[in-house]
Amino acid sequence: MLHTTTRLAWLLLVLVTISANPSAAPAPESARPAPASAGSITATFSIVAVDPKTGECGAAVASKYPAVGKVVPYVQAGVGAFCTQHYHHPPWGDQALRALGEGLAPEKVLGNLLANDPRRELRQLAIIDMTGRVANHNPSAAPARSRYWGAQSGRFYSCQGNTLAGRRVISEMARAYEDTEGSLADRLMAALVAGDCAGGDHRGRLAAGIKIAKKGQRGTWFQVHVDKSDDAVVDLLRKYVATAHPAKGKWPGGRPPFRHPCPDRPGLKKK
Repeated sequence: MLHTTTRLAWLLLVLVTISANPSAAPAPESARPAPASAGSITATFSIVAVDPKTGECGAAVASKYPAVGKVVPYVQAGVGAFCTQHYHHPPWGDQALRALGEGLAPEKVLGNLLANDPRRELRQLAIIDMTGRVANHNPSAAPARSRYWGAQSGRFYSCQGNTLAGRRVISEMARAYEDTEGSLADRLMAALVAGDCAGGDHRGRLAAGIKIAKKGQRGTWFQVHVDKSDDAVVDLLRKYVATAHPAKGKWPGGRPPFRHPCPDRPGLKKK
């Protein structure tokens, strides 16, 4: 009996303390800062893009994260493309494209995903619909090791990245996408190569991938992946050059014979 009375007195003391000092009560999860170690830092650089004339949408990514092309980019024919990176959350891939397909504006889609997310300021997201409307979210609370991060969008595309060698990674991707003559796949591949040649992920080059969906074609129409490599984007380009597929266009860099796009990069083994 004495033990029960003591427990009741202790609980009453706790309740009185919290009532007198509201700050002692635990904050809701959405209001708490996420710990730096929470989730998985899928550091990467990527591009999402659409070609309304051909009905194609696609994404290309590279990172020092294994099989990054299978966990960051999502594409859906007639809808658009989406990337989730830096504390990536794969379930959002299908959710984002479903909402986009239901007519939500890209910025509304991202707003809904992030609204109650306790790690929202650690996420980097990009989404584009088939009309070329784009929305981005950058990881404002990213730790120092995840810098440089940023994004740049233009007509029918958006480039974004984190843990980068510098701002030229993003600007070179955008330049290459705009300047390359060829198919959507060609331009995505050219942008990824340009970002890699500008320094890419400052930690290394482990994996890369490209995905394309096309209206009238079921699922992913075209994809190429390098899941583990010492020089993933170059190896992805090598595979791209060797692949025969109608998604490819007239871009010389994507046609045989394979030519290393930047053989004089410092600190990389030439192949």
